[in-house]
Amino acid sequence: MNIIVPVALLVGGVVLMSFGINATNSFSSDVSRFFTGSPTDKAVWMLIVGAVATVIGFVWTLRYWKQA
Repeated sequence: MNIIVPVALLVGGVVLMSFGINATNSFSSDVSRFFTGSPTDKAVWMLIVGAVATVIGFVWTLRYWKQA
């Protein structure tokens, strides 16, 4: 039962990163990139939080499997 949280964090991080990648290819990110040189803040934050959640979920899952 304890494995549910790290796996959910891993899957949620991957999903959030995929939403972030899609958001960087959106029209609003293109407009933002034209004026500022970078995609929208929302897209960047989704990528950052998704990457952090994926790494934490992956490490946590590996630690659980080593103990079991």
